[in-house]
Amino acid sequence: MAENKLLEAFNRSSYPVAGHGKRTVGVLQEALATVDAEVDSDVYGSGKLIEDFQAKMADVLGKETAVFFPSGTMAQQIALRIWSDRKGLQKVAYHPLSHLEIHEEDGLKKLHGLESVLLGEKDRVPTLADIQKLGDDVACVLLELPQREIGGQLPEFAELEAISAYCRERGIVLHLDGARLFEILPFYQKTAAEVCALFDSVYVSFYKGIGAIAGAILAGDESFTKESKVWKRRHGGDLISLYPYILSADYYYEQRVPKMAQYMEEARELAALYNECPAVETRPEVPVSNMMHVHIALPKEQVEPIFVSVCEETGVGLTASLREVDADYCYFEVSIGDRYATVPKEALRKAFALLSESLGTVAR
Repeated sequence: MAENKLLEAFNRSSYPVAGHGKRTVGVLQEALATVDAEVDSDVYGSGKLIEDFQAKMADVLGKETAVFFPSGTMAQQIALRIWSDRKGLQKVAYHPLSHLEIHEEDGLKKLHGLESVLLGEKDRVPTLADIQKLGDDVACVLLELPQREIGGQLPEFAELEAISAYCRERGIVLHLDGARLFEILPFYQKTAAEVCALFDSVYVSFYKGIGAIAGAILAGDESFTKESKVWKRRHGGDLISLYPYILSADYYYEQRVPKMAQYMEEARELAALYNECPAVETRPEVPVSNMMHVHIALPKEQVEPIFVSVCEETGVGLTASLREVDADYCYFEVSIGDRYATVPKEALRKAFALLSESLGTVAR
């Protein structure tokens, strides 16, 4: 199949442009190489190792306390369950393309009996006007920053402030899906604590832009996180030890959070190259984080061989797969990490010259 050829070509490429690198055992080995072998592990959610990291993240996020979870899916479902139980209202609102709606097999509904109210339109970020239309009929509003499934788009910070003020006036809890929180801070020119101050609770991931092996933090006030630990135990999230996740999270947090501004600027450089190609546009046109979606107004079956050829002729791997929107349209996602800086500029120029020429031939 063509898609397999594209994946195979990408995996053989000398210069893949996206991400930090392959997810190999070496990711964990690198993190553990910095740790004394005699350090005690965490045990069922307690111990110095996990407690120190939780305290560190609570401080970074500006919240009273934080709890480490093995997955963000678990953390966020628990957060919404707690807020719904407290208000006695089993409705929560979020974007139509939220991870909870399209990637979790209705876990929120099947496991917790919560009803979702879809907020706004699929192709844009939610607005204050969208939330005002809800009235008081929801326990919690979840905002994802950035909105991954539409290319990593963001609202203006003033809009976030207005949403936060409105929700607090109306007694609506505001939860942050901050899976990629650290990636957006250079755009907002804010600290994590300044962004999180607008929210009652926040989740962050450690394996996306940070590139650790897995794991998440859920943060809020002390009563909230104390209750979240009970639900974590109920969900089976209190593994006897989580130290491989915690140590890799801490290591790569220190390595990569300082580079988020660099990643955003590199994403903007790459987006400009794509936007010069026939039939191509990025969303956002100018990235507001390290990620974007690249949309191509041509059939997938015509575009795939072009990307394979570019990869094979220049050694530059632009993408491993394409997603079909309809018979005449396809797109793919790009997230910039450590790899991009290692791609020689001359190789990148050759790759885009070939891509532009080939797409132009098909588009005519």
